[in-house]
Amino acid sequence: MDFEFLKQPIFQLLQQSFDELNTEAFLIGGFVRDYLLYHRVGDEVDIVCTHSALEAAELICKKLGDHAKLSVFKNFGTAHIAYQNKTIELVNARKESYRKDSRKPQVEMGTLEDDQKRRDFTINALAIGLDRKNFGKFLDPFNGVEDLKNKIIRTPLDPVVTFDDDPLRMMRAIRFAAKLQFTIEPKTFHAIQQQKERIKIVSKERIADELNKIILTEKPSVGLKLLDESGLLEIIFPELSKLKGTETINGLSHKDNFLHTLQVLDNVAKKSDNLWLRWAALLHDIAKPVTKKFEEGKGFTFHGHEEMGARMVPKIFAKLKLPLNEKMKYVQKLVRLHLRPIVLAKTEVTDSAVRRVLFEASDDIEDLMILCEADITTKNPLKVKRYLQNFELVRKKLKEIEEKDHIRNFQPIIRGEEIIQMFHLKPGKMVGILKDALKEAILEGIIQNEYEQAKNFLVELYNKIKDNPESTIQKKDNH
Repeated sequence: MDFEFLKQPIFQLLQQSFDELNTEAFLIGGFVRDYLLYHRVGDEVDIVCTHSALEAAELICKKLGDHAKLSVFKNFGTAHIAYQNKTIELVNARKESYRKDSRKPQVEMGTLEDDQKRRDFTINALAIGLDRKNFGKFLDPFNGVEDLKNKIIRTPLDPVVTFDDDPLRMMRAIRFAAKLQFTIEPKTFHAIQQQKERIKIVSKERIADELNKIILTEKPSVGLKLLDESGLLEIIFPELSKLKGTETINGLSHKDNFLHTLQVLDNVAKKSDNLWLRWAALLHDIAKPVTKKFEEGKGFTFHGHEEMGARMVPKIFAKLKLPLNEKMKYVQKLVRLHLRPIVLAKTEVTDSAVRRVLFEASDDIEDLMILCEADITTKNPLKVKRYLQNFELVRKKLKEIEEKDHIRNFQPIIRGEEIIQMFHLKPGKMVGILKDALKEAILEGIIQNEYEQAKNFLVELYNKIKDNPESTIQKKDNH
């Protein structure tokens, strides 16, 4: 097998370094796999040495000069070199053994063969020699090239032992199958089903990292269906698993919300690689199981599932150890608002309804529209055409209202501090009532967000309610 890239100066320099230290060294893992798959020279270069990996890293860094940056991790026996657009990682060949209660291995020095045996999949155990003795030599002890050709994910050793040792490899198998559009070999997949409970010893952070990588694949439904079929989904993400299935009462049914959700996610994936928009698609109907009711003559309803779903988002993010910051709030907002443009598309679009959606979605209005369009999963082409035409009208109206009223990210022109000064008030309930009323008046189009109109509105309202502000609160609550 001919590896033309080895003629590049960087690989010639690597060979010289390993020869000076009299160590055997091999390219291994994803670099080799992706070169064989796509004929692409990757930027992440993984090298395994028979010994002296850290000394080799220091020598290589010295030869590369000032533009190379070395990071040594003695506890792990690894070294990283950042050079131009490449990351070179060096590690000594090792063999591993595992305790039942931990996925952290006990490591000792080993041969290249030992190192290849500990690899997760045959397609990641391929190696190419880098030292003079082995330069360009291709080592494939587990027939990984055949698995690449046949698009198969398989473990080098007994899959039951492989997944028992490191259960995260079960999710990695599914992630690679989804990303590369490969099939998991039946014995390997059966081992995942058999060992699924072992995933419980893996940290939530590592699980979330693999889950995010699956969600970011070209067609995320592939990986999520495999997670479901393997039994892993019910353990790591039971809320999503509960969306599965249909029910029929008196001849009236509801759709399978799990399959619908995966279709929405795939639809979003065609339009955007924004991880958090994809999470919003995954969670947009998450509260349907807890809001499901059967109404005689109407069928199944899921009233308020968008609000309940928004409340569930922080709990799900916390449990999965996903970030509880602006990213979570963004997902929560889109889940809460995901029905709003759909309602607009079904009815005559009023300016005030459009203003409210613009105000609440603010800079995320385009992402909200992507989510809503993705939510059209009906198989009826006439319905799809009608909905999309209506959404075009909504988009047009959104643009017109934004250009006219500048509602996105708007703030009433008169703020709370000025209201306090205007009416000689103390901070409290009355100030809140006046602020809310002004915002509502602008959103409803009763007045423009213009100073004199806002001031006149506030003066008139204040004179009406100054002696009995509670009546306004009562009206608002009743409404």
